[in-house]
Amino acid sequence: MASLPLLGLLSLILTTNAATATTNSATGIRHGIIRKPSSDVPVFKEAPAFRNGDICGSNASDRIHIAMTLDANYLRGTMAAVLSILQHSTCPENVEFHFLWGKYEPEVLVSINSTFPYLNFRVYRFDPNRVRDKISKSIRQALDQPLNYARIYLADILPADVKRVLYLDSDLVVVDDILKLWEVDLEGKVLAAPEYCHANFTKYFTDLFWSDKGLASTFDGRHPCYFNTGVMVVDVDKWRQGGYTQKVEEWMAVQKQKRIYTLGSLPPFLLVLAGNIKAVNHRWNQHGLGGDNLEGRCRSLHPGPISLLHWSGKGKPWLRLDSRKPCVVDHLWAPYDLYNSSIQSLEE
Repeated sequence: MASLPLLGLLSLILTTNAATATTNSATGIRHGIIRKPSSDVPVFKEAPAFRNGDICGSNASDRIHIAMTLDANYLRGTMAAVLSILQHSTCPENVEFHFLWGKYEPEVLVSINSTFPYLNFRVYRFDPNRVRDKISKSIRQALDQPLNYARIYLADILPADVKRVLYLDSDLVVVDDILKLWEVDLEGKVLAAPEYCHANFTKYFTDLFWSDKGLASTFDGRHPCYFNTGVMVVDVDKWRQGGYTQKVEEWMAVQKQKRIYTLGSLPPFLLVLAGNIKAVNHRWNQHGLGGDNLEGRCRSLHPGPISLLHWSGKGKPWLRLDSRKPCVVDHLWAPYDLYNSSIQSLEE
C-alpha cells in the first residue's frame, strides 16, 4: 500500500506512486472496510486494482495526465469519477491524477489513499486568495467558490514536465477509454472540447455586453460556440506561452466594473477562446444532467453515443439518490458510487 505523504507540509506537492503494488486484476473485486477518517468526510469502500493491458507502454510519454479539483463537499463525486476512468481504461496504470485543493484537508488525502491504494496522483495547493478578489457574484453560490476558478491556473500550478492535461469536473463519470479523448489532435489549438454551436450563444452574456460595441467586437472574425469547461484537453505549454491566464483575468476585471455575464468561470473562457478551439465529438460531454443552475430539474439524455456523462447544473446525482428523489439519469452514476453508508452505522 502506498505510503501517506507528510501531512504537515502544506505547500509541498504530495506524490503517491503505486506502480509497484501487486494483486488483483482489473476485473477482480477487492472491496475492504475502510475506517472512517473524520465525521466530515464520507466513508468509502476500497476500489479494485486495475492493471494495464499488454499494449500499454511504460515510458513517461505514455502518461495520461488528468487534473481535477479536490473538495470534501464533492469528494463522493470525485471518487466515482476516478473509479469510472480507471475501470474503462485500457492503460489505467498510465493515468496520473493531479488534484488541486484550496484548503488543507488531511482526511480527504487519507480517503484517497485508502480507497485507491494503487493510484498515481499528486496534490497541489491552490491559493484561494489568488482569485478571491477577482470573482464576481454569479447566479449560483457554488459557482463563486475560488476552487471553481483553479482551472484557469493549471499552467502555473502543474510541473514543467506536464505538457498536456485533461481537465475534468468532479460531477461526471467516464464510460469509455479515456485514452481516446487524451489523444485528440489539437491541430495547433490551445484547447479541445465539445462545441455546441446550436446553443443560443448570446444568453451567456448580458444585454449590457451586447449593446457595447467595444465589448461585443471581441468576437469579430470568430464563429463563437458554447463549450463546457468541465471537460477540456489543454496544451499547457501553449497556454503558458500565449498568456491565456492573464487574458481570462482581464475579462474578469471587466466583469468587476461592468456586469457582462452571470455564470461564474465559464464566460471569461468563452470570451477568450470561443470559436478558436479544437472541436471534439459531443459524446465526450453529455452535459447538463444536473439540470439548470437554479432548480436542477431532471433532464433526459441527448440522442447519440455517449463516452462521458456530466451532471453539470445544480442537481448532483449523489444528493438526489440520497434524498430518494433521483432522476432517471442518476441511476447511470450509481454503479460508480463507492460511498458506504453502512460503515458509519456499524462504527457508531
